[in-house]
Amino acid sequence: MNSPKLFETDTIPTSAGNLAITFLGHASLLMFFNGKYIYIDPYGEVADYSKLPKGNLVLVTHEHFDHLDLQALKAILTPTTRVVLNPEGAKQVMGGITMRSGDVQTVNGILIEAIPAYNLIHLREDGMPFHPKGFGNGYILTFGETRVYFAGDSENTSEMKALKGIDIAFLPMNLPYTMTPEMVADSVKFFRPHILYPYHFGKTDTSKLVELLKDEKDIEIRIRKMA
Repeated sequence: MNSPKLFETDTIPTSAGNLAITFLGHASLLMFFNGKYIYIDPYGEVADYSKLPKGNLVLVTHEHFDHLDLQALKAILTPTTRVVLNPEGAKQVMGGITMRSGDVQTVNGILIEAIPAYNLIHLREDGMPFHPKGFGNGYILTFGETRVYFAGDSENTSEMKALKGIDIAFLPMNLPYTMTPEMVADSVKFFRPHILYPYHFGKTDTSKLVELLKDEKDIEIRIRKMA
């Protein structure tokens, strides 16, 4: 993939070819795998999507404006682009594929699992969670034998801790909406991804997470420009 300038890209070898992950910012990612461009949570504040490649597959974790940006999404759509969304997000995108927590399906040759994403303790002023249970998704995508988990806007839920066989994990630390570094550290000590990318972390100090996990030698923490 010819990655857009100014954006960092990591290349991950898998049993079915290289997976290139470009870090657009916030919760927005662009991947390239076996000739397909795959987007997570397009958001026009972090990139000019009109200058990025058209998408073969787009995944939206939930309907909030910084995850489902309809203008950014429109810029990368083609007549054959498949868009996977949570139920609320699917109401805004004609022809989208609705996935609910627990659903599993293959789209454009990629196995996708929808994982619950929700708050446990962080609440709005009215006492409602920023992300109530039953609305948002995280997703696990399988590339060859490599399983990549994108948590969406979530805290360290029991469903997250129970995950198995995760090779790469993207976990959010955007306070007060998602996880503290302590919550991220708690969750990964249970499901133990090989590589951990904190993402969508706003002004949260990522060095705190590095310190909390300094003794977990089997978990590689990679910090990229994902505020």
